This record gives sequence, C-alpha cells and structure tokens, in this order.
Amino acid sequence: MTLFDPGTEPGENSSADGTIRIVMLVAYDGTGLHGFSAQAGVRTVAGLMQAALERAVGRPVRLSCAGRTDSGVHARGQMVQLDLPRALADPVRLERAVNRQLAPKVVVLASSEVDPGFHVRHSATARRYSYSIRAASVPDPLTARTAWWVRSPLDVRAMRAATDALLGERDFSAFCRRPPGKTGELRRRVTDISLAAGDGSLRLSITANAFCHQMVRSVVGTLVDVGRGRIRAADVTSIVGSGDRARASQLAPARGLCLEQVYYDRPVFAGSAVDPAQFSCPCER
Repeated sequence: MTLFDPGTEPGENSSADGTIRIVMLVAYDGTGLHGFSAQAGVRTVAGLMQAALERAVGRPVRLSCAGRTDSGVHARGQMVQLDLPRALADPVRLERAVNRQLAPKVVVLASSEVDPGFHVRHSATARRYSYSIRAASVPDPLTARTAWWVRSPLDVRAMRAATDALLGERDFSAFCRRPPGKTGELRRRVTDISLAAGDGSLRLSITANAFCHQMVRSVVGTLVDVGRGRIRAADVTSIVGSGDRARASQLAPARGLCLEQVYYDRPVFAGSAVDPAQFSCPCER
C-alpha cells in the first residue's frame, strides 16, 4: 500500500460555489481487485465505486482516499471522499446506491457531509493495518484468500522481541519500495505494533503516522523469517539501521493485509454510532 504523492490526487479541494464534500467509511474484499486506484481495463475499488456513484448522480465523479491499497489488499476502515453539487450530495442516498450495486464486495459503512477543509488523506493523524498469518501444517480453505499460510511453525516469542526495533520514529528505507527518482530517508513513526497468536493463527497490528509503499508486507516478511529462525530477532535493529532494502526479507503476500482504521483529531461521522472496529475485516474470517 501507499499514499498519494502531494499534488497528484484528484479532488484536493472543494472550490466551486455550492459544492460540498462527502466522506465515506468503506470496507472491501480486495481479492481479484487491482488495488484501490482506478485503472483502465481492470477492476479496482475506485473504479467500481465511481461507476456506481456516477449511475446514481448522472455525472462524472472523482474519488480520493486515505490510503491507496495495492492489488489484493483488503480494508474495513478505508476513508473515501468526493465533491458534488449540493443538490446531488445526499450521503444516505449515495451510501445506499453503492451498497445496492456493489455489496458484499465493496460496502459503505457510514457516510457524512464534512467541512470542505477536511481531507481524508491530509487530515489523517495515523493509520492502522493488520496482517493475518496461518502457521500450520495444512492450509485452511476458509482463510486461504485472506491470510498467508506458512507451513513451518513460527517462534512467536522471537517475532515479538523483534518488533521492538520497529517502534518509534525510524528511517524505514530497508522496508519500503522507493518511488522512482526519490532519494533520502523514508522516515515514519510507528506508535504501536503487536502480535496476537492462537490456534495456529497470528495477527500483526501496526499503527503509524503514515506508511511508505509495501512497508507492512516487508515488515511481516522479515518477522516471519525471524519466526522461522532465518534471521535473529536482534538483527532486525541492524536491518532497520542499514536503510538497505536488500537486507530485509521478501514481501509477504498481499492477501493477508487489511487497512483497519484511519485516525483523525476529531470525529468524522458526527452523531453516528459507527465504530470501524465493530465490522469484521475479511482478514479475520
């Protein structure tokens, strides 16, 4: 997953008189979809949503999101915005239109009008992702599309010890796919990272102010190699410090990754009882 680069995202501001901004909390199963961003000739989350919304309002629609997930990545807490003339901007009607056409693949969990100065990406203070792993001798058919099956048993204690090296503000260049032409550090601040385990299932949860491209999948791949005994837990500190992508492990598969929640410094859905945590992510089923 990655975020839009500054100045490249459509719908940055609500500038026209009479235009208002609608924000939607969106969940989706990313299996078979080519990520969030609209692309010609392939099915994407934004492409499906834009088509559904355009049928509902009878005019072109441009979407922005809080985190542009890659192919096969899921979400239960994606935040999506669009700007429309007030006469067309009925959040309840738009929510129902998307769900009627796209559920259960893509579902709008809540929607609201917001101040035009609010932006789902720029206003975000943190994001939380989860990653699901099945560590067992045989795969589970019911989670095969939403969790990474790892055949060998994993040393969860060692994996947890290795997460200490990832907390705080760091240069995560060793774990990120660097955008073409970009140089310098890729600093991010990880505020929480935890690993829950039970009945052959592992679930990593990681929260940061932002994530660079493929960061979580690279972290997971490295932690799994720690659990397999291929990397010592103590060596993760030197991997982080090296800034060398070649030192970290291969990417974990996209299917285990889920965008859980985007955080803001104030409630987005005023007066709503919606809590993203109450909805089950495909990664957890």
